[in-house]
Amino acid sequence: MKVIVADSAGFCFGVQRAVEEVENQIKNGRKPVYTYGPIIHNEQVVSSLAEKGVRVIRSEEELGKIHEGTIIIRSHGVPRRIQEIMEKSGADIVDATCPFVKKIHRIAEDAGKTGKVLIIAGDPDHPEVQGIMGWTDGEVHVVRDADEMEKLTLPAGKKAVLVAQTTYNHTKFEDVVAIFRKKEYSCNVNNTVCSATDKRQTEAREIASKVDAMVVIGGRHSSNTQKLYQICSEECAHTYFIETLVDLDMKPFQSFSCVGITAGASTPKSIIEEVTLNVRRNEC
Repeated sequence: MKVIVADSAGFCFGVQRAVEEVENQIKNGRKPVYTYGPIIHNEQVVSSLAEKGVRVIRSEEELGKIHEGTIIIRSHGVPRRIQEIMEKSGADIVDATCPFVKKIHRIAEDAGKTGKVLIIAGDPDHPEVQGIMGWTDGEVHVVRDADEMEKLTLPAGKKAVLVAQTTYNHTKFEDVVAIFRKKEYSCNVNNTVCSATDKRQTEAREIASKVDAMVVIGGRHSSNTQKLYQICSEECAHTYFIETLVDLDMKPFQSFSCVGITAGASTPKSIIEEVTLNVRRNEC
């Protein structure tokens, strides 16, 4: 069996930066150390940090009860209103928002100040998108795909700004942009799909198109990993979505001659290596 591992598999820049910041605060920050929501969408990483004393704040109500220690804003970012609550809490605030997400926050803030409608291509239930929505004081809409963009109607002459969730599918964003331009809004298009996300998705598609089976590793709640699975499934009928090696049944792999492996942006290198090692035991 031949095994092809995607070069782009595993932690992206923003996730790596956030996890390293938590580790730094465990050693040097005011205790206790909190993260607003799980620092990344990976249960293994979150559990490991919990063992080191990191507590997860899961609601605004919980946040309101905290008045000491260190609160870390995760890579997804938070709405401006939540950040302001943190700043008044008395705790130290460490902003680990991905710089690429921060860029979208600035675009959203400017849209509100200049009276423009903000349109976000993404998942309205995702914390990154909810955070972006919270940085504009003006009208905001979230569209999941080109169909929803087609259904969106704005007043004639209304100025609009289009951005994308950083983990949004690049091809789908181009489809949204095409509809956006067709409507002839006075518009401003910002391709804010992270270049690392684009590279990861492109590489996954290329590998999946030439292997017998594809293994996608990542958290079940990870948006970018779900998109990788969708992309790989379109190219390879035998695509498997796992969180860890425990989820992988090796029996079907006895009939495959070539297997591809990729992983979401929140997947630790150690898990990727463990899965790869076990798959390669059948490699010849």
